[in-house]
Amino acid sequence: MVVGGGFSIPISRVPRHPSPNTPGSLSDVSVSDASEFAYLVNISIGGQSLVVLLDTGSSDLWAVSSNCTTHDCQSIPKYNVTDNSSFSPSGTNFHLEYLIGSVTGNVGADTVTLGDYEISSQILALANSTSGLDLSGTGYSGILGLSFPVEASIPDTSGRTLIENVFASLNASSRYFAFKLGRNTTDSSFTIGQLDPAVTNTTSGFNYFPVSSSGGSDYNYWKLPLQRLTINSTDFYLSDSHIEGASSPLAILDTGTTLVLGPSADVDRFWLSIGGARKINTGWQVRCNRAVVVGFVLGDAPNEKEYVVDPADMSWEGGRQDDWCMGGIQANDGVFSGDWLLGDTFLRNVYASHHAASGNQPPLVGLLGITDGSSALAQFQKTRGIDTVPPATILAQPPREDKLTGADICGIAVSCGFVFGTLFAVFAEMCCMRRRIKRAKY
Repeated sequence: MVVGGGFSIPISRVPRHPSPNTPGSLSDVSVSDASEFAYLVNISIGGQSLVVLLDTGSSDLWAVSSNCTTHDCQSIPKYNVTDNSSFSPSGTNFHLEYLIGSVTGNVGADTVTLGDYEISSQILALANSTSGLDLSGTGYSGILGLSFPVEASIPDTSGRTLIENVFASLNASSRYFAFKLGRNTTDSSFTIGQLDPAVTNTTSGFNYFPVSSSGGSDYNYWKLPLQRLTINSTDFYLSDSHIEGASSPLAILDTGTTLVLGPSADVDRFWLSIGGARKINTGWQVRCNRAVVVGFVLGDAPNEKEYVVDPADMSWEGGRQDDWCMGGIQANDGVFSGDWLLGDTFLRNVYASHHAASGNQPPLVGLLGITDGSSALAQFQKTRGIDTVPPATILAQPPREDKLTGADICGIAVSCGFVFGTLFAVFAEMCCMRRRIKRAKY
């Protein structure tokens, strides 16, 4: 099926340069000294041009106002609040906590332009205080959230999110956005209502997965079942999900996070299985020439699909220290709506489309693998040199968790009751026998 219509929005990849004095720095997610990257798009708010972070891991649109004087938002373009500005405040306060950092401000409405679309009276927030986001280190002025409205900090009574308003103007089959996160400054792509013909103009290579709603009464994030990882084609199984109702671990696709983040028990076991790795106080490092092909198996059987990751995304030279590179998977036990965050080190290896719910069809994520494991490994070895460290033993199974089910508890209770009753009867009989013996003796 050839896909047409919609529009394309330029997206740029820029380096993050976190300040060591910024609260909530990268060490809070167990990484440091890392040359991270962010993916940005241009929007216009009230005729003022601003650059914002493209974030599938949040739902709100906000931009820094000229009233923001905190260290975090210095030396970046801001929405200029004047008597003549078109922003119409609603009187509602705004506060949002990210995995790292927070933002506080005021909710209101203004005309927003995104690509070919102009939305009048679009609800958004102007931030007068930010913390831990280090906007000045990357140069963006706010965040465009593309997740579900239930997770928006701006109340739905104020109005619809930007992506909801854009989707409302498209026919049902075009209510999706797609992105490719590039490896240089010019090869990224972001489209709404169409695929990028520079990547593909057909849906035939995609696998489509229903978004999971486990853990809540509604869809909140673009999250999918993550069945297991693979290490050089060997299965590496994961711990059970901590999300209520989930039959397998859940992974949130999050363009606003650079790395893959997962439970510390699984991540530690993963790097021990990779070998040639070490854990320091800021997270896992791996030898820069450690050659390994890692895959992520997503979806439910029988439609699960493996997506391989370029070895350069697992041994990340952007965080190089001598012969050690930062691991592309790091531990973080603070993810609450899912078990894993699949950030840019995974997402650079897929072309991803995100589809709104339609009729009886749930929201979907379509993924097209764009990394060939064999050629990526050959290129990695050519660039990084020969890996002389012997293969490690893959610790394929997580430690057993001896959890008691309701049936187990009932069985134990019944057994205990039976044993207690039997012991009581024996004890009573012994007492009677003692009395009989006493009577006979005296």
